[in-house]
Amino acid sequence: MKEQHSIFLILLGFIASFWSCERETPILSLGLDDEYYLYRMQGYRFSPGFTGDSYRWSLLLPDGRDSLLSTEHSYTFVQKEEGSYSIRFEILDAEKPYVFDFEVEVLHETVEYSPYISRVLEYKPAPGQFVNEMPLYEEGDTEETMRKKAEENISGKNDVMISLGGFGGYVTFGFDHTVMNVKGGKDFSILGNAFYSLVEVGKSGGSCEPGIVMVAFDENQNGQPDEEEWFELAGSEYYKPETFKNYKITYYKPEADKLPLPDNSGNLTDTTYVKWIDNLGMSGYIPKNKFHKQDYYPKWINETELSFQGTRLADNAEDVSGLGTYWVLYSYDWGYVDNHPNDSTSLISFDIDWAIDKNGQPVDLPGVDFVRVYTGINQSCGWIGETSTEIIRAQDLHLEAK
Repeated sequence: MKEQHSIFLILLGFIASFWSCERETPILSLGLDDEYYLYRMQGYRFSPGFTGDSYRWSLLLPDGRDSLLSTEHSYTFVQKEEGSYSIRFEILDAEKPYVFDFEVEVLHETVEYSPYISRVLEYKPAPGQFVNEMPLYEEGDTEETMRKKAEENISGKNDVMISLGGFGGYVTFGFDHTVMNVKGGKDFSILGNAFYSLVEVGKSGGSCEPGIVMVAFDENQNGQPDEEEWFELAGSEYYKPETFKNYKITYYKPEADKLPLPDNSGNLTDTTYVKWIDNLGMSGYIPKNKFHKQDYYPKWINETELSFQGTRLADNAEDVSGLGTYWVLYSYDWGYVDNHPNDSTSLISFDIDWAIDKNGQPVDLPGVDFVRVYTGINQSCGWIGETSTEIIRAQDLHLEAK
């Protein structure tokens, strides 16, 4: 009996030792499967477990050729069309080269995508005459509640306008899918409230308040636009010498006991209302007018200073009366929000291929998950106030409007 017990203990020890060794032995895995089932227009991040000197991702074509997708270690896959896609991942390494082929089946979404804005990630206007009115600020509102109000206004086809205030004020929004970059055409449109009142040979104007567009593809699939993922869409004015890059402006909240300084016309109730300074050594004010008597500085923001940075377009306003009574804000050719009337479909639409990096070099994006619009001009026009971009809707042009 004791002999059987001893044999049992030895056997148990052997099993335990074997199990311990098995647990200590690392199991190496490439981290890729043979087959994937993914929805169209939704990004998926492939992150292999193996590393090497360099990498190559390619799409294997039916005729035997391949098309380069990426040379990064990880790759974010997204496609517009349903179907089967053959992908090859290669580790280009002198000592440990590796090749792995796998299949991706792209499926139609179970719930139809909306072509319109589905969420607002951030709403941060600069001071302006419509701020605290569009959307309406109510006592106790916070940055989060104002974000929700902006989201309610411009999501879907609600078409309730929001204002971005003076230069730099912005809104960031997204869709329920990736807006794909379809070569050879415009990809999305953004509606504002621009209109023409004066059309001349070669130019047209009225109330055109151009906003600049930034786009981001969620490459790392963390659900947020990271700083390095933002790229500007270069419109018609981007490469002109009168356009300022890396322009920075700081606005100062008016003191509660500030004494107003009206003008002689009676239209401006405080010509020195919201002070600003910029990085060009200039300073000035956003004046307050008699038509909008609420606070112009965002009431839900506690900071007494607000700073914005971006590309500043040249002023586009002209006092054609010479008396300060009739101002015309001329449109730029293309590439800006609230720059042409909404029935000018091609002029309020945007091509993802216009994306450029901080050095003005083109960037090839498969699509965009996030869009940011900010007011691109710093100017005040007498009684009609500061130039402020407004938007009411955005739409993916590759999905059927509903």
